[in-house]
Amino acid sequence: MKYTVNQVERGEDELILNYVSLSEEVMRVLAFMREDEKKILGWKDSVQVVLNPEEIFYVESVDGRTYAYTEEEVYKINYSLAKAEALLCGINFYRCSKSMIINIDCIAGLKSLSSNRIDATMRNGEHLLISRTYASGFRRRLKGE
Repeated sequence: MKYTVNQVERGEDELILNYVSLSEEVMRVLAFMREDEKKILGWKDSVQVVLNPEEIFYVESVDGRTYAYTEEEVYKINYSLAKAEALLCGINFYRCSKSMIINIDCIAGLKSLSSNRIDATMRNGEHLLISRTYASGFRRRLKGE
């Protein structure tokens, strides 16, 4: 992909993206361009909180309810897991099991387990399991494929 950056003397800041096909790289650039639009509304003790995607470690669906986990807090969110995944796609989130999406940027370490599973240690020390169904795609994602 070719990049062109120009500084202008006056006017409004503007980003223009020209593409031939909607590749994964183009999708990541689009997601970056729209990042300010992506905020997740969560609830904690009947108080509504605006969460930035980069502070969310993972999102999990439990008993029909969806929760966003940050380093120290858990927030109930009023999105299905599929809707949360759509909002967070392109911001380095990855579906790691049927009921969870994980923020790749919050992973501190990875360990391969038997049956093609992966133990992901998060920056806060919590361990999450990447199921074998999603593990090979996760490895490809980390390699940039």
